[in-house]
Amino acid sequence: MNPVAFKIFGIEVMWYGIFISLGVVIGTILALREAKRLGIEEDTVIDLLLYAIPIALIGARIYYVIFSWDYYGKNLKEIFNFRGGGLAIHGAVIAASIVAIIFARIRKVDFWQIADICAPGLILGQAIGRWGNYVNQEAYGIPTDLPWGIIVDGVKVHPTFLYESIWNFMVFLFLLWYRRNRSKVSGEIFLLYLMLYSVIRFFVEGLRTDSLMLGSIRVAQLVSVIGVLASLYYLLKRRKEKHVEK
Repeated sequence: MNPVAFKIFGIEVMWYGIFISLGVVIGTILALREAKRLGIEEDTVIDLLLYAIPIALIGARIYYVIFSWDYYGKNLKEIFNFRGGGLAIHGAVIAASIVAIIFARIRKVDFWQIADICAPGLILGQAIGRWGNYVNQEAYGIPTDLPWGIIVDGVKVHPTFLYESIWNFMVFLFLLWYRRNRSKVSGEIFLLYLMLYSVIRFFVEGLRTDSLMLGSIRVAQLVSVIGVLASLYYLLKRRKEKHVEK
């Protein structure tokens, strides 16, 4: 497929950017609806996202550049070439989380509650955004003979973007159900998002051919393991604190 969707005044608009933007818009709408349901001022969420979204994009780029320094160290100008590709979701999540923690302290709001509000929209946005990888013919896996493999450069490969997209969509539905029926402690939704996304990313990353590396270690797998352990620790910790309060 042509990665260029259309042109405006000679400027190419890429499908990848469209999918990411669509994910951001839908995620924002979902977060605002949940804030309204909980009686939280929508302006609070909007203010947070106005800081978090651009900084998340910068964080995604910085993360990618750091672990691709062999290339960018020799091509410094390319660091600022966002249109050339190179964003990492882990960098975006880390940056956005830091912004949310600072924002919550300044505004004196509950970070965990805000994180819960945003988590379902975030994972749905990721599910949508992965289709930009399909258009760009990137983030695919190793060769396969499976019937659902896709052809890239004449070779049938694992559609790892599809695996992750389907899983993320199922996690989105699960989080909505859990939030309505089971959630009793603030932070649970965000921590379950982090845990479940980390699980699929660990396995999908093992199939990919374009992993960011730290020596012989796939960075995304390392971060995913940390994500699972950290989310499990805080989930148990918050449930224990809630039990003590009773």
